[in-house]
Formats: sequence, C-alpha cells, structure tokens
Amino acid sequence: MGLTAKIRTRDGWAVSHAVVTVTDMTGTQVLRAETDAEGAVRDTTELAPGAYTVIVTAVGYAPAASSAIVTASGRAEVGTVTLARQGGTELPPPGPWTIDPVHSSVAAVAQHLGISSVHGRFTEFGGTIEIAPDDVTKSRVEAVIKAASVDTGNGMRDTHLKSGDFLDVENHPAITYRSTGLTAAGSDRWTVHGELSMHGVVRPVDLDLAYLGTGADPWGGTRAAFRATAELHREDFAMNYNQVLQAGIAAIGTTLKVELDIQAVQGDTLPQA
Repeated sequence: MGLTAKIRTRDGWAVSHAVVTVTDMTGTQVLRAETDAEGAVRDTTELAPGAYTVIVTAVGYAPAASSAIVTASGRAEVGTVTLARQGGTELPPPGPWTIDPVHSSVAAVAQHLGISSVHGRFTEFGGTIEIAPDDVTKSRVEAVIKAASVDTGNGMRDTHLKSGDFLDVENHPAITYRSTGLTAAGSDRWTVHGELSMHGVVRPVDLDLAYLGTGADPWGGTRAAFRATAELHREDFAMNYNQVLQAGIAAIGTTLKVELDIQAVQGDTLPQA
C-alpha cells in the first residue's frame, strides 16, 4: 500500500529534490513525500480508496499535476512523471562536467580578400562546466585555449597569426573564457555571458548556446553535447594589423565568427581511453 512514483527530466534523468503532494477530492493534503537520490518515491502511508490529485514540484522545474486512483489495496501507482525545466529549457544533470578536447572543436572563420573565408581552429584547449543544482542560471563554465595551437592549414599564415601582429603567443600564451551569468533564450537555448581574455585584453563576450542532449559513451561515462557561437571584433583585443590592397579591400576581415562544438563528460576527470 502507499504511493510509488518516479520523477524524471525530459532526458530521463532522476530529479532527486522533487516534492510530491497528494490531495483528495476536497483539496485536503493527505500525503507529502520527497524523492530519493534515484528520483523515486516509495511512501507506505495508507490511503483510502478513491480519486486523488498528485502534484510534483521541484526548484527550477514547472509543476506537474496528474490524477491517481487508489484501489481497495490502498496502493497508488503514479508511474513516471516528467518535469520540464522552468520556461521549457533543459540542461544536463547538476554537478561538474569536463570538456573533452578530443571530441570537441574550437573553430573560427574570418573573411579573406572580401570574397572568401579563412577557416581556422585551435587544437589544444580544455575546460570545466558546473551545472548548478537548483538555479541553472548560476551554472558556470571556464575554458583555456593554448594560443599557439592555432591551425589554419597554412604554416606561413599560422606563424603570422602567432606573431605580435595578432595573438602574440610569446607574451600571451593562453586565451581564457570565464562565464559571469546565464540567461534562457528559448527552448534548449541559452545566452552565456562571460569575459574573454585574449592578447592581454579582457572583454565581455556572449555565447549563443544550444544544448544538444546527453547520452552514454563506450567508456562507461555520460556525455553532454553543446554548440555555441560568438562574433568577435579583433580590434576589441588590440589586434589592429591590416593590409589594404590597391582596390581598398582589407586582406583580412576584422570580424571573426567563432564556432564551438563541445562534448563534456560527467564528472571532474576525463576517461583514460
């Protein structure tokens, strides 16, 4: 006898801090229980046969209500109740996540000669993500990129990008990003507010972030996938070098489009595979 229920997110993750209340047809509360670490409720309170309303609440989630019928056995099996993030947005389960550079990419695109684009990437980087348990807007991200790992597929161009005209990797070997806030921008989309330090200059930079979901990996871990984009202006970071051609066209555009495809592993360490 009693109440059994499972509380899950849309991705199927347990909600361990949910509160389940049961009211009878008069609106009187007859039972209140909290989910365990597995998002389950197993309450042995005896309930009289009849119809009841079950309300599930959890910080950061929209409340959910359902009906339950208690049989002569005194048992109410609610089944699985799915909670949606407040505002309809989802994030991975709370706690630390570690960016996996082997399965992630940090890329940038700049205009070249006004008619084409130069694609580049950074091959050495790392970072951490902390998903806040109760208020997802308090989640944090920190990332460090090795400036000298820039790769555009052209050795001469890469040498120039590492020089004092651009990244000046000898004096500024690291590019860092630290978030300062997070706001919802729609279903499964977020704006990450943060500060980017590059070429000795710190500027506020927002990332347009999409959460792509979670899943198991072959090494027994759990991964979350994100895609983020941003637009930078290199003069904001004291990179003012330019070569203007005879036609008045800049050889290298001043706007840089940054594209991040990120896989993060649940926990504070990466698998050894």
